[in-house]
Amino acid sequence: MRRRLEAMLSSLETCAVAISGGVDSMTLAVIANRLLGTAHVTMMHAVSPAVPPEATERVRRLAESESWNLRILDAGEFADENYIANPINRCFFCKGSLYGAIGRISDRQLLSGTNKDDLGEYRPGLDAARQHKVRHPYLEAAIDKKGVRELARSLGLGTLAELPASPCLSSRVETAIAIDPETLRAIHAVERLVGETLEPSTVRCRVRRNGIVIELDQESVAGLARVGTADLSNKITSLLPLALASQPISFAAYRNGSAFVGAKP
Repeated sequence: MRRRLEAMLSSLETCAVAISGGVDSMTLAVIANRLLGTAHVTMMHAVSPAVPPEATERVRRLAESESWNLRILDAGEFADENYIANPINRCFFCKGSLYGAIGRISDRQLLSGTNKDDLGEYRPGLDAARQHKVRHPYLEAAIDKKGVRELARSLGLGTLAELPASPCLSSRVETAIAIDPETLRAIHAVERLVGETLEPSTVRCRVRRNGIVIELDQESVAGLARVGTADLSNKITSLLPLALASQPISFAAYRNGSAFVGAKP
């Protein structure tokens, strides 16, 4: 597995790695940098209201410890009306903005952390990747999420290997509800509150037409009786912007991608 990945990376003279702050892209970045050397690899991390600050901080810390050539940029997706409108293929416009922004400052082969498991989900961002000729080393080496975590452990990356999946904050907003920074900041604040209160393994604050839904892993849903949903709901309401503060709040079991509504375009 690792040999296949390193053989693919070794075929490149230089490359740029798009880093979100998750285990996939950061593990890829570590391998590429250690294999090819800092002079030949550039790490690209985009900051925006959709990216939790702790993801950026995680990138900065690893960049320092691994001596990365790191560039922080604004991909500019919030200037795209198509992205703001939040269609079912919003990720296409997000990734298009990201890859376009990177392409304007680097001519190196761009790599993503997409793994085999991602192909089993609706991923319109892969269409944008094809347009921008992005390569996916994990796919080329036939590596899935479990394999990525094994690689992270073998590299000595500690807790990063067990980092839970956490898509961008915009993924919490139901299809066709416009994306705005204030809502994303509230989503992040709510998830932090619920995380500190219940210590769930998974938490998503979903913004839907019929209200705010806090999705949790099954064990945490069962533990809601311990903390009382009324008090927690009041605390959540206090974090919401005025436009959302009157919405009902409910709790449910986590469902992957449950904010996506509608058929593929």
